[in-house]
Amino acid sequence: MDVLMAMRTFRRVAERSSFSQAAADLGQSTAAVSKQVRQLEERLGSLLILRTTRRMSLSEAGQRYFSECCHLLDELDALERATQAGLHEPGGRLRVNAPLSFGLKVLSPILVAFMQRYPQLQVDLTLNDQVLDMVGEGFDVSLRIRRQLEDSSLIARHLGQVEQLICAAPGYLQKAGTPTSIADLHQHRCLAYRLAEHPGRWQLQGPEGQTRLELPVHFSADNSLLLADMLVAGLGIGALPGFVAQPLLDSGQLLRVLPDQHLPERHIYALYPSQRHLSQKVRVFVDFLVQALQAP
Repeated sequence: MDVLMAMRTFRRVAERSSFSQAAADLGQSTAAVSKQVRQLEERLGSLLILRTTRRMSLSEAGQRYFSECCHLLDELDALERATQAGLHEPGGRLRVNAPLSFGLKVLSPILVAFMQRYPQLQVDLTLNDQVLDMVGEGFDVSLRIRRQLEDSSLIARHLGQVEQLICAAPGYLQKAGTPTSIADLHQHRCLAYRLAEHPGRWQLQGPEGQTRLELPVHFSADNSLLLADMLVAGLGIGALPGFVAQPLLDSGQLLRVLPDQHLPERHIYALYPSQRHLSQKVRVFVDFLVQALQAP
């Protein structure tokens, strides 16, 4: 059995959800396609495709294999194209996952330069504030912003820091009063990022040391941009990442609250699987981010 051919056949069957349509695409008979998939399953000792008389679907093992299969075949195709063309720059598809607000405010302005520098790459960017299973979803790189990372088999490269700024709209502060002490915060409405480790729980570091406080959350959202809109509208006081807050502070739409009190910084990480050899496309992307995000 030609393993590579069987992998390509399996991929096409999974993509088309049909043996007959895959066979037509590949210029083979349905029986030949079915035989290749069956031989691949026998080689792996695992059922990849669940078949009934009316439909087919990938098994759990088939979903995992499909993700890895696509990655390996894309890498092989990119290598062949580069070799045939005598190129030494990365190519193929690069699948990236990042938080929505970070993607729109930070990645969007710098990705143009990356795409222009590496025209052979096809970047597939997914923006989602939820922490996704990057291996299960087939991502090459996952960007995360956390105070600290959980233990994982993934490789993590530190890209930079993000300051958390406590803000409120001028109109809200004029109406509700500007806090002059940490204790005053209990008299205000708190807006919180719902996906934070502990929404509404603030650990502040100021001139008099560290203070922990729990604030009742009046409004929460799983996206910092929407949270910023609510703060600008005057709903209360909340903390925003610097890349969202700073433009609003510069324009006067928001004001700093208790500027001598600081929330713990969050860190930006690029994560990628450790079990695979670091591909050129991942390496150049992560190196580019390091340079772009640490530039003054």
